[in-house]
Amino acid sequence: MSASAEQPAADAAVAEGEDLDATLDDPSASDNSDATGSGIESDAEPDVGELTTRIAAIAAQRDEYLDQLQRQRAEFQNFRRRVTTDRQQQVSAGVSRLVDSLLPVLDGCDAAVAQGHDEVAPVAQSLMVALGKAGLERITAVGTPFDPNEHEAVIVEQAPPGADAGSAALNADTDGSVASEGVTGSCASAAATTGDHDGAGGDTVQMVIEELRSGYRFDGRVLRAAMVKVRAG
Repeated sequence: MSASAEQPAADAAVAEGEDLDATLDDPSASDNSDATGSGIESDAEPDVGELTTRIAAIAAQRDEYLDQLQRQRAEFQNFRRRVTTDRQQQVSAGVSRLVDSLLPVLDGCDAAVAQGHDEVAPVAQSLMVALGKAGLERITAVGTPFDPNEHEAVIVEQAPPGADAGSAALNADTDGSVASEGVTGSCASAAATTGDHDGAGGDTVQMVIEELRSGYRFDGRVLRAAMVKVRAG
């Protein structure tokens, strides 16, 4: 065999040997294929314990946020309710002060009507209707049992022997005249006398027989007690 015929075979052997050496020197190809296979297996089988822990943490965070939201909502509702109540109380207090300042006008109208000035009656009635819409009402006094919460006794008299206090109240003068300055000044002593009668006899009947000055309620509470004359018997 000639030297020219042996040359290609020798070159092929050398090339095959070089490929084998390159494979032995750089095993990354086979490692990459192994890693790819293990990655597929890892994705196919996730860590259930870790997922459960993460879900539990997210649920706890959700519950915390929900609790904070509910607390803030309750606080806001309480705040709105408190503001509304305070505003209503302020409005009611302002109207009450205005009505209280107009009571002397009603007293003057009552005095004028009692003295025969009938032309004042329509004005008094219109004023009372307007104030009544705001919550003012007149306290009924004559013919009712004495109530210290609604009546201010300035005069207390004893019923005659054998007389009934209720009958005396029905027959009393109820012209609604306004009390004088001197009668007003005797309120303390008259009230003390009434208290003595309450303590002396538990079954003593005390009836209002005369109204000296009208009393009024506003929004269900006593704005001014009625100044009255009481008969005990």
